Amino acid sequence: MNSWISWTRRTAATLFLVLIACFIAGCRSPYITATITNQSGGPLSLIEVDYPSASFGVGSLAPGAQYHYRFKILGSGPVKIQFTDASGKEHAFSGPALRERQEGNLAITVEKNAEVSWGLKLTASK
Repeated sequence: MNSWISWTRRTAATLFLVLIACFIAGCRSPYITATITNQSGGPLSLIEVDYPSASFGVGSLAPGAQYHYRFKILGSGPVKIQFTDASGKEHAFSGPALRERQEGNLAITVEKNAEVSWGLKLTASK
């Protein structure tokens, strides 16, 4: 009788662990990995990126530096960036549209003359 109870407990514990592992592996939220790169030749400040339902930012970014951020999209709409260049001039640009359940990479590069280029590699998650 004791061996039956021990076997039942071990089997139940193993089954529980397998179910938890399957749940974790199959229930992953889609997210975007964003990278802001400063190729402007001067420092940038007060950088804010707006995306559907939220925003993120960084206080400053030195020339040649990068800032990485990961986020989940809720809703849909364009990405926007605002920043102040080395001369104190404010800039704002709209970028590509994002949709809920997309995942992948978003590259935002601030070029010389404070122009912005967008790189987007996204897929729709299931």
